[in-house]
Amino acid sequence: MIGVRSDFCMALANGLVNGQGIHPIFSFGVIADVQYADVPDGHSFLGVPRYYRHSILVLQRAVKSWNNHKNLSFVINFGDIVDGKCPKDQSLNAVEKVVGEFEKFNGTVYHMIGNHCLYNLPRDKLLPLLKIPNHGGGHAHAYYDFSPTPGYRFVVLDGYDISAIGWPHDHPNTLEALKILSEKNPNSNKNSPEGLEDVDRRFVMFNGAVGNEQMEWLNSVLQDATNMKQKVIVCCHLPLDPGATGKTSLLWNYNQVMDVIHRYDCVKVCLAGHSHKGRYSIDSHGIHHRVLDAALECPPGTDAFGYIDVYDNMLSLVGTDRLKNTEFSFDS
Repeated sequence: MIGVRSDFCMALANGLVNGQGIHPIFSFGVIADVQYADVPDGHSFLGVPRYYRHSILVLQRAVKSWNNHKNLSFVINFGDIVDGKCPKDQSLNAVEKVVGEFEKFNGTVYHMIGNHCLYNLPRDKLLPLLKIPNHGGGHAHAYYDFSPTPGYRFVVLDGYDISAIGWPHDHPNTLEALKILSEKNPNSNKNSPEGLEDVDRRFVMFNGAVGNEQMEWLNSVLQDATNMKQKVIVCCHLPLDPGATGKTSLLWNYNQVMDVIHRYDCVKVCLAGHSHKGRYSIDSHGIHHRVLDAALECPPGTDAFGYIDVYDNMLSLVGTDRLKNTEFSFDS
């Protein structure tokens, strides 16, 4: 187990963590990168097997497990609900099918958008299907926050705010994204990181950035959370720390977003998907980063989902199968 607090270990050793002992304040379910498509199995660009039809079975088992838990307050889906290989004439039906499986959970499901979602449907079609709250009037932004208890707040970032996918071709956010890619990536195929070094490998078309308006919103939310003495968990499809992911999966302006986050002591944990391979890191300011394993890459009969127990000064990820347990301790 990673980063476990000593007093929690003592409580565990003394048998206090049970039905009569330390209870979580609340718990919530997690899953990432279902990427369902009604197509034969395939491989990633790097040759990693992908199981497009099996992934919805992983989700079905996840929902059954979450419902059996009884005490889950909500579920967070970390994006990429369907895969880019889904035939475009099936995109709407595929999204509705997977959303329908999520809705079998006996509670609220919070979604965020990923690149594969946007390969299938434009934002104005996608956000209502995912019931994502709309900030900024008719601009179809997909960032929001919520507080399940007075002491905690969740911040859900829109990592494709500045993006070459999802917006109309002439949208300012599309044009800004294309400008970034033309400056940072010399390849004719902007999805290729060939020749890019280290963290510069993130400048590929399947990633994106947080825009200025969202950055100001993030700052104001963290200021408000600080004033209210809330602990914050940041969720984004795209990872925010190089230590927790391959370099090609990072948010374009992860460093600027983390500069805002590091101004405050309220953020304790950042959770993400997108990279498909589960990793964990603690950054220079003591914030825990955890990237969740993809449901898409589970061979038949295996799973990758779980739930997180939330305590006053610790989070405990209880994973299933390929999603490994992780514990995050922090100062309260």
